[in-house]
Amino acid sequence: MNAALLLLSDSRLPAGGHAHSGGAEQAVASGAVHDVPSLAGFLHGRLRTAGAVTAALTAAACAASARPGVAWGPLDAEVDARTAAPAQRTASRTQGRLLVRVACRIWPSAVLGELARTVPDPHHPIALGAAAHAAGATPEEAAMAAAYQAVSGPATAVVRLLGLDPVAVHALLARLTPELTAVAAEAGRAAANCLPDPGLPDAWAALPAYSAPALDLLAQRHARAEVRLFVS
Repeated sequence: MNAALLLLSDSRLPAGGHAHSGGAEQAVASGAVHDVPSLAGFLHGRLRTAGAVTAALTAAACAASARPGVAWGPLDAEVDARTAAPAQRTASRTQGRLLVRVACRIWPSAVLGELARTVPDPHHPIALGAAAHAAGATPEEAAMAAAYQAVSGPATAVVRLLGLDPVAVHALLARLTPELTAVAAEAGRAAANCLPDPGLPDAWAALPAYSAPALDLLAQRHARAEVRLFVS
C-alpha cells in the first residue's frame, strides 16, 4: 500500500474533511442513528451506495490522471449527475476545491495544476483521484481511500454527537474492512473498464450510479437546519 494514502485518508489533512459528517448529523437528529448497532446499519448502507459510487469515481479520476490530456469536464459531470441533492453537490465541490489546493502544495504535479485550471471547483472524488495519482497511488488504492472516508467521517461525527464509546465504533470500522476491500476492488475494475476511450463524452457512463434517497433527504434537511455542528 502506498503510504501517502494514510495522509489522504487522515481527517487531520487540512482540506476540510473533518467539518463534514456525510449525513450522520441529521441521521442522529432524526433518531435513525442512536447507538452502535444503528450506526452499523447506517455505515453499511452508506458504503454500499454513496461510498461505492464515490470510490469508483475516485478510481476513474486516478486512472485518467495517468493519461496525457485528460478531459476533466466529462468526468466531473458524471459526479454531478450522480449527486442528486444540491446540498451534497455544494459540499462535494467545496471539499474538492480545498483538497486540490492542499494537494498542489504537498504533491505538486502537472495533473493537479491542470485540474485546478480547467475545473476550479471539482467534485471531491475527482480531486481525491487526481491527488492520489500525484501521490503515486493506484486507482484501487485511491478507491480504498474514498471508501474509507465514506465510513470513517460519519463514524467520527457520531462519536462526537452521541458520545459513543470510540473503541466500540472503531471495532465496528474494523468489521467493515472486508467490505471496504471489496468495494475498492469493484471500483478499480469499474474504472478500468471505462479506460479504452476516456476522451469520449459517454466514456464514463458505465461507472456505478447507485442511489441513496435517504442520504439525499438528510443532506437537504441538514442544509436547512438552524443549528448544526457540521457543514454537511
